[in-house]
Amino acid sequence: MSKKDNFKQNLKAFFQKYKHAWVLLYVFIYFPWFTYLEKHVTSNFNVIHTALDDKIPFIEFFIVPYMLWFGYVAYAVLYFFFKNKEDYYRLCTFLFVGMTVFLVVSSLYPNGHYLRPHSFEHDNVFTHMVAWLYATDTPTNLFPSIHVYNSLGVHIALCNSKEFKERPKLKLASFILMVSIILATMFLKQHSVFDVVTAFVMAAVMYSFVYGRNFAFGRSKAKESFEKQLKHI
Repeated sequence: MSKKDNFKQNLKAFFQKYKHAWVLLYVFIYFPWFTYLEKHVTSNFNVIHTALDDKIPFIEFFIVPYMLWFGYVAYAVLYFFFKNKEDYYRLCTFLFVGMTVFLVVSSLYPNGHYLRPHSFEHDNVFTHMVAWLYATDTPTNLFPSIHVYNSLGVHIALCNSKEFKERPKLKLASFILMVSIILATMFLKQHSVFDVVTAFVMAAVMYSFVYGRNFAFGRSKAKESFEKQLKHI
């Protein structure tokens, strides 16, 4: 067998084993939609602001947990993708439904803020990182905060997974990182308190759906129906 044929067989075997990868095709919906919003919602938007926002200081060091968010979410999705299909489906449902709600809200109610500082008090590697963030991420399309919502989703997934039942240290580490990321959204002036609160509200609603009885019942009924169809083939 040639190397090319061997590669094809291995690739085919991979996709047969991990058919649930189809869920990740959602990225081809999310990113084009989000990119469109970022380019078109620039100045004519509804301003998001609360009195509490003005009392929260800017702290550049929180850029570290803020950036760790990307690895935090990606690692969780990939971990469950390979380790536990049921937890993977639950996490993806939680994340992707919430992200879609965010896109719809941003499309119907263009929003943004003017919370970012005009200059930095300190000149260090952290403020340089924040400056790069500000240059690449517009202060628009804010609520519910996906940074907050997805962080809650990942930690909830870990706490509800049998894979982490006997791993309290990892769950504690996840909790600390989750809290740090949530605080970072406000200390970096990336989000208003309003964005954070609405993310918590959406997470609470999605938690009852994804980790409640209805989701499990729906999954079992779908599986039962699928198995019946297979018997008639």
